[in-house]
Amino acid sequence: MARFCIIGERIHFISPVIREAMLARDPGPVIQRAKEQLDAGADYLDVNIGPAESGGEELMKWAVRLLQDEFNNVPLCLDTANSKAIEAGISVYDRSRGKPIVNSADAGERIANIDLAADNDAIVLALCSKAGVPADNDERMLYCQELLERGMERGMDPEDMWFDPLFLVIKGMQEKLPDVLEAIRMLSDMGLKTTGGLSNISNGMPKQIRPIMDSAMIAMAMQSGLTSAIINPCDQRMMETIKSCDVIRGNILYADSYLEV
Repeated sequence: MARFCIIGERIHFISPVIREAMLARDPGPVIQRAKEQLDAGADYLDVNIGPAESGGEELMKWAVRLLQDEFNNVPLCLDTANSKAIEAGISVYDRSRGKPIVNSADAGERIANIDLAADNDAIVLALCSKAGVPADNDERMLYCQELLERGMERGMDPEDMWFDPLFLVIKGMQEKLPDVLEAIRMLSDMGLKTTGGLSNISNGMPKQIRPIMDSAMIAMAMQSGLTSAIINPCDQRMMETIKSCDVIRGNILYADSYLEV
């Protein structure tokens, strides 16, 4: 099996520091966030430019060029509701170290992002939802099938479709988490890759509890077959858990120094 894929989540327009840097085209804070995540072990960097309704195409091009020029064509996950901005980012993207990821498509209003990924030989994060949180795993699998069929009709390799069962916040939705784990198992049994914003589960928890809960969830999700996640790679407990699970699952060869790799 392949080693778990880590998509770093910290270049996000919702962060005041990153938002100000992007709007001012100030490379410093963006480069710093990128370096911290890559040094911590991120495989991909998520580049979230927000809704980007105005000027999104140029902003995404700026961000892609900045990060790939600075970090030897680091692979990127392009994240915005503006599909034209994603396409603009792909137009200047160097894929020598990995295809771009389109973040994201669903079975509802954003299903056309499947077409965008197919037309540009990109990976797509495919949310198993249509409008809001699916009621149960029957709905999740229905939406998964719709997305999978759409991609395959347009010539996509299923390997390039990473399915997101939607990680739900535990506070207020605790009873839904076993369904999420079961959905990962079901998707894995279909031979599909899986991903998701795992840190969503601990939203609203005290700061000192969040890393504990996140690391427990990542271990259980990996046991269920999860193949990647959008996380904060600077969370040491999380990274130690992922690397340990990769060793136990045989994804990487054990050495006494495995935590340092």
